[in-house]
Amino acid sequence: MNFHKKILIISPAWLGDIVIAQTLFKYLKQQDSSIKIDVMAPPWSHDLLSLMPEVNEIIDMPFGHSQFQLKQRWKLGKRLKNKKYQQAIVLPNSWKSSIIPFAANIPLRTGWLGEMRFGLLNNWKTLNKDKLPLIVHRFLALGTFPISEKLIHWEAYKPSLRLKSEQTEAILQKLLPKLSEKPLLILCPGAAFGPAKRWPSEYFAEIAQKKHQEGWQICLLGSHSDQPIAQSIQKLTGNLCIDLIGKTSLIQAISILSIATLVISNDSGLMHCTAALQRPLIVLYGSSSPAFTPPLMDNKRILTLNLSCSPCFQRVCPLIHFKCLKELKPRLVLTAIDELVQ
Repeated sequence: MNFHKKILIISPAWLGDIVIAQTLFKYLKQQDSSIKIDVMAPPWSHDLLSLMPEVNEIIDMPFGHSQFQLKQRWKLGKRLKNKKYQQAIVLPNSWKSSIIPFAANIPLRTGWLGEMRFGLLNNWKTLNKDKLPLIVHRFLALGTFPISEKLIHWEAYKPSLRLKSEQTEAILQKLLPKLSEKPLLILCPGAAFGPAKRWPSEYFAEIAQKKHQEGWQICLLGSHSDQPIAQSIQKLTGNLCIDLIGKTSLIQAISILSIATLVISNDSGLMHCTAALQRPLIVLYGSSSPAFTPPLMDNKRILTLNLSCSPCFQRVCPLIHFKCLKELKPRLVLTAIDELVQ
């Protein structure tokens, strides 16, 4: 009997991190194809996880980012006892995220030590960020036993979302019924983390105008909270774009990304979805860094200025000037488009 046959993975709560986590699912399956991987994740992410064939069952994580709820977490863990997991892998580093596997009495509980999780985890190691610089490295390392800091090359385990063609066709018929054969440029101008990761809307508008003049169709994608950005871009372009920001579900957004000729995005969850769909991609980095969360794909251009003050990993520019993105001018993106599309 293989001790690791049935595994519960506690998912991250950010869209991009969940996409990156598929590398771990693939790695585990390569080690033993008979492994069953169940993932506990936020309700909004279930459609995304359903596109990952490595996942056996998706279990609802009913608690949000800032919700501690120790008693409810303990009860949920107790209810999982009858599933008889042999191992839990806890991807978040928070103390509260390791309560459920402990309460479920899962024999092997793996994760980075994080917030002093002695006891809650019994297969842990203190993270050395220099040895494991990328978040994908850190996820993959948790798939080893005992946890190893030897780099596992993520290129062999790139995220890849499996869409159903009939479902995608129905979504496109509903949301993009007038789509022509012209090249489709999708702009993802939002970033849930904060404004320090968002390229200026006037720059997105300049790109939209230029490519529209060249015969491209332009579509805006993002969440409901990105609607003010969409309104700004539409105002600056005279409503040249197909505005779907805040008007799609996650599965609908992924289906639309799957047919893009090119996607231009901030460092965001939709960027990682695009990478998992292997669509040509330009990523704009400001306060964050491609040395931590790059798109896991080949056909891409990464644009970052590498200023002395960046990456700061702050939600709002602490120096107020936002130079890391304001000085990343549209001409640089237009050049990247020419290189990538050719």
